[in-house]
Parts: sequence; C-alpha cells; structure tokens
Amino acid sequence: MVHFREELDELQRRLLEMAGLVESAIHQSIVALVHRDEQAAKDVLWKEAQINQKDLEIDEFATRLLALYQPMARDMRFLTAVIKMNGDLERMGDLAVNITERALSLMQEPAVKPLIDIPRMAGLAEIMVRNCLDALVKRDEPLARSVLVSDDEVDELRDAVYKELVTFMQEQSTTIPRAIDLMFIAHNLERIADHATNIAEDVLFLMKGIDVRHHAEQRQQT
Repeated sequence: MVHFREELDELQRRLLEMAGLVESAIHQSIVALVHRDEQAAKDVLWKEAQINQKDLEIDEFATRLLALYQPMARDMRFLTAVIKMNGDLERMGDLAVNITERALSLMQEPAVKPLIDIPRMAGLAEIMVRNCLDALVKRDEPLARSVLVSDDEVDELRDAVYKELVTFMQEQSTTIPRAIDLMFIAHNLERIADHATNIAEDVLFLMKGIDVRHHAEQRQQT
C-alpha cells in the first residue's frame, strides 16, 4: 500500500510537470502575439511535442495503476480525475499552438488595433490555469471555486473583443482577415479558460465527491 501511495504521488508530479509546460506554452503564445516574437512562437511549437508525449505517458501510468491496484473511493476518484485533467491540459497545449499559428500570420501584417482586451483575457486565463492546479496540490476548495467564477469574466472579455472587431470589419473591409485571426485567438483563450474550469470541477469532485458540472450540485441540493 505504501508503494501505491508513492505511485500516486509520482503520477501527480508528472501531471504538474506537464502543466508547467502547458502554462509556459500559453504564456509564450501571447508573447509571440503581443511582441511579434518569432522565437517565442518557436518555443510553443517545440513544447507541443513534449506535451503530447507526457499526455501519453500520464494516461498509460494512470491506466496501469487502475488495472493493477483496482482502487476504491477517494483513490479511484483521484485516478479518474487525473486522466480527465491530463486530457484538458493536452487540449490547452493544442490551443496555445492555434494561438501561435495566428500570431505568426499577424506578424506579417500591420496591427488592426492596439491589443488590450486579448492580453487581459490571456492574463486571466493564465491565472485560472495556475489556480486550478494550485487547488489540486493544496486540495483547496475555495481556490477551485474561484476558477469557476473567473470563467464568466473571460466570456465577457471575449464578447467585448468580438464586438469591437466586428465594428472594425464593418468600417474597413481590408481588416477582415486580421480581425478574424484575432477573433480566433480570443476564442482559443476562452476555450483554455473552459479547460481550466473543467480541472477545477475535477478538483472539487476529487475533494468532496460532488459534481458541479452543469449546475448538478444545485440540483442535488434541491
């Protein structure tokens, strides 16, 4: 049983190592966009292969522990939560690559507008990713719940970005391709925030055994 606990600790360590790569990729994708930094873009593309490899390793490790030890209760919740979190982190890495590809395209063109709301969205999404993982490490319920609240703010910023860019496209048709790139970047950031929310929900499930997806917690209480 002691060996099993050590294996669980190792699994969490690997998950957090992958999360560090994902956080860096998200940050570097926005650096590439805001500062027109080709090296930052290359860093993101280089990290993608590492993230994908770790995704496979973690999934295999967790599946092996499930088969070998056939855990119950909290340990079972931990392993199933890690498998789901791993998938969310891998998808965040893909979204960082999507942002980077758009950033590389935009580097070749004049700016449509000063970038204000998109970096704000990115900063908030990065905080959400960090907080959901800190909540996992610390088993911190309030911190996990704070991530759920932040998701609404990201959605509001995305809507503001869309509205402003539509105005630019209506007033000057030559901005349409660049504005569409920016809209996709905002969409990808919103999806990153959604995946951070998924992880926070999994942390709450791990700690409390409650399902907060789709307001299930409120339905259970009523």
